[in-house]
Amino acid sequence: MDAVARIERTLAAAIALAEGPGCPPRLAQAMHHAVFPRGARVRPRLCLAVAAACGDDAPALSEAAAASIELLHCASLVHDDLPCFDDAATRRGRPSVHRAHGEPLAVLAGDALIVLAFQILARVAPVAPRRLPPVLLTVGDAVGVPRGIVAGQGWESEPRCDLAEYQREKTGSLFAAAAAAGAAAAGADAMAWRRLGDRLGEAYQVADDIRDAVLDEAEMGKPAGQDAAHARPSAVAEFGLAGAVARLEDLAAEAVAAIPPCPGAADLRAVIRSETHRLLPRGLAASAA
Repeated sequence: MDAVARIERTLAAAIALAEGPGCPPRLAQAMHHAVFPRGARVRPRLCLAVAAACGDDAPALSEAAAASIELLHCASLVHDDLPCFDDAATRRGRPSVHRAHGEPLAVLAGDALIVLAFQILARVAPVAPRRLPPVLLTVGDAVGVPRGIVAGQGWESEPRCDLAEYQREKTGSLFAAAAAAGAAAAGADAMAWRRLGDRLGEAYQVADDIRDAVLDEAEMGKPAGQDAAHARPSAVAEFGLAGAVARLEDLAAEAVAAIPPCPGAADLRAVIRSETHRLLPRGLAASAA
């Protein structure tokens, strides 16, 4: 079974658990809306790719780790789209959760997905009980404070912030967790893999800044021009478009260089080069090649 199929199967089982007896039906529908149909699933694919590079001898734990990270990512998107933040009408080419189900249910759905992420990890504890604590700590640190996605979102309410720090926390933290959790699930040193995820996460945020500046809503599947509209920190605002593209290329190279020695290092390097090249809009990718 390929990585995407493993991720979708695990996410479907998690949402089925949430949709069980006793859950308010409309809340269950809002949670399902937030997770399906799927996006790129980049973070859980990174988690499983790192686990595979390290041997992946406890696949149930690596799958739970990957799915938990995706659930946290989906929760963050639900909350990002709320009127108090971006007030986004669309996500992945269809109405955002609060537009489809109402603001109260969107808040609750995001909260429930956060809790569900840790529930599914707890349920696989018997698979590798000694490996679960570092996985839990890695995932938990990525979403809270002082350096998780909550902290990253919080920087948007400050009068000024360091762009690299903001991007590491808002986007890079979940990528770092994906890489580290995949390693930990396979019994490898989680800390050795954090720099790969950190560099890759910052690259994705820079790419998102570029796409927000040059694409339209139909191409993105969500509102465009949001960084400028909300005066948010962005790589394009700081470096200009050409500078942002150069920054993305540098980060991609740093991510590849950060892969620790492991049995699957060569395959993982090829995957990351291909994935980061795909991030740029077509015209910019051609000019950067």
